[in-house]
Amino acid sequence: MPVKIKLKEILAKRGISQRELARLTDLRPSTINHLCSNTANSVYFETLEVICKALDIRIEELIEID
Repeated sequence: MPVKIKLKEILAKRGISQRELARLTDLRPSTINHLCSNTANSVYFETLEVICKALDIRIEELIEID
């Protein structure tokens, strides 16, 4: 069951850079980059929660399961 993180699309829609999101969330820029490029092998739920709070979105908006 493929899982896609739609972070790149969300950031583009809002005009927020990966660097800005890293600053807002205190996450490493490399973490944000891996999530945007869907190359992360795993991700902590806590990381997704921090991103969702910073962007004021629900997790269902961030993750797509095929």
